Amino acid sequence: MTVELISVGTEILLGNIVNTNAAFLSRECAALGLSMYTQTVVGDNDERLARVYREAINRSDIVILGGGLGPTEDDLTKETVCNVLGLELTEDKKALDNMEKILTGLGYKPTDNNYKQALVPAGCNVLYNSNGTAPGIIIEKDGHYTILLPGPPTELIPMFNEQVKPYLAGLSNEVLYSVTIKECGIGESMLETKLLDLIDAQTNPTIATYAKMGCCEVRVTARAENEEAARELLKPTVKDIKNRLGDAVYTLDDNVNLEDAVIKLLKKYDLKISVAESCTGGLVAAKLVNVSGASQVFTHGFITYSNKAKRKVLDVNRDTLKKYSAVSKEVAKEMAKGCLVTADSDVAVAVTGYAGPEDTKDEPKGLVYIACAVKDKVIVQKYNFNGSRAKIRESAAIKALDMVRTSVIASYK
Repeated sequence: MTVELISVGTEILLGNIVNTNAAFLSRECAALGLSMYTQTVVGDNDERLARVYREAINRSDIVILGGGLGPTEDDLTKETVCNVLGLELTEDKKALDNMEKILTGLGYKPTDNNYKQALVPAGCNVLYNSNGTAPGIIIEKDGHYTILLPGPPTELIPMFNEQVKPYLAGLSNEVLYSVTIKECGIGESMLETKLLDLIDAQTNPTIATYAKMGCCEVRVTARAENEEAARELLKPTVKDIKNRLGDAVYTLDDNVNLEDAVIKLLKKYDLKISVAESCTGGLVAAKLVNVSGASQVFTHGFITYSNKAKRKVLDVNRDTLKKYSAVSKEVAKEMAKGCLVTADSDVAVAVTGYAGPEDTKDEPKGLVYIACAVKDKVIVQKYNFNGSRAKIRESAAIKALDMVRTSVIASYK
């Protein structure tokens, strides 16, 4: 079955709020085996909404509308849908009682416009809202299904999970199940090249690559009659992709990011890590300590922004700084070695570079050196990142974490 999403709200069109509801509903519908080919955002205008909705019901089996169920004049979704379908609005006693109970509980007296939220299309299935005053609505008409949901995510998400999801599951005889293979160290173009024969031959499961900040993801999706069957369909393809990408793969878990993987790896080998940062200004350390349990492996974070700090804290040689400058592979290497000794850790990573905002005479914007010391071995990598100052710092922090990951793997494999 096909499903279409219409997000209602001028505030979304103007960029005043981020449309997180669309991302949530897309994922949930895909997991239910529903095919979503079209999404639309439309402002609070009844004529434009009516036109969009007519187009949607003509090409999709299910149409989900989010937003526009509030009490004000510009909340038009319910009224517009009823006009298009030729349905009357009638008062629902339970929705009315719910609205009055919530508002009086908050110390408010319901105003006249609040009562329109208790009006629902005749013959519809009412989705009572335990988190707000606007009920949701399911309309079955002429072989099509229309679902109206309140706009606030704190209302839409629980209403969907508790009431809409079971309903939709009963309409579909298939499910989609996906595995996300996260990798770092292989660029998007090279990643596609490595997988191109699989991508060209894909049927079921399907393969899609996505570029993220500093890393990439491969999403493998199978369609089957149930989740267990879909998982079995995925296994050979996922195994093949993992073999092709090797150690670049750091997780198959959607909920795990790069720093999670690094902390897990350090725990596995009972290693302590310290960090020395210049241009990233503590960003690498912040990513590490954001992971629960990081205290078991993270010992020190040094922000040595000035040359004096590099000398005093990390014992970087004055002559090295003078001869090569603070942004150099030589200084990065000495920073990592000094960090290892000062913190008495097993692993140390150091970052020095120039994040801009403009090129200087001696240092182009985005020039970064990252060094990682594990045991008695130190490796240094040179990078030329682009983008804003913030993006350069973020890119450098991600590469630093991945260098830790790959260095530990190489040393303890």
